[in-house]
Amino acid sequence: MNYKAFLIEAGKRMLHSGFTVGTWGNISVRDPETGYVYLTPSGMPYDTLTEDDIVVMDLDANRIEGERRPTIEYLMHLGIMKNRPDVNAVIHTHPIYSQIFALLHEEIPPVIDEAAQALGANPVRITEYALPGSVEMAENVIKTLGNDASCLIGNHGAVAVGKDMETAFKVCTILEMSAQIYYMARCIGTPKPIPQDKVEYMVNVTVKEYGQKK
Repeated sequence: MNYKAFLIEAGKRMLHSGFTVGTWGNISVRDPETGYVYLTPSGMPYDTLTEDDIVVMDLDANRIEGERRPTIEYLMHLGIMKNRPDVNAVIHTHPIYSQIFALLHEEIPPVIDEAAQALGANPVRITEYALPGSVEMAENVIKTLGNDASCLIGNHGAVAVGKDMETAFKVCTILEMSAQIYYMARCIGTPKPIPQDKVEYMVNVTVKEYGQKK
């Protein structure tokens, strides 16, 4: 598989899905065979990226390929994958409604079925604020994300992870949809989260029973 071309298309998808603007946000994908991580470069427009712009690193941040500076959040991407063998794709976005809760430092509870099924049984948590690209920010995200599918970065944005890129994009979509619905519902009244036992049931069903047999 050509992971460089794959990552370029993922960057365009992130931009044109409204998950970020300009050159903000960043994406990585891991090749399960080599363990190498492919990262978007720092501060370059997604629509103009070529394969030569993609940076390849190992989990210890040793450069394997590419001359560009990697995304300034490369420590976050590598750290997540080093701590999560189940994660092969990381997407860092700056979506509007999710950022509202990142600014408030307020969790997003599982208020819709899709959130319980795609994001897991826990509320979406928020890190403490740290400077972009810093070791502190990477450590905050790794700790706050834990074994979940997503978290918010305080006053900054959001992170979504998945076993593959398609799963990570589904998490991005459901996270932002949940944030928007939760925000709008709070403008009218007080949303009632799904009972925890029902959330855990849906998580279990999604893992074991949803979809077709392989």
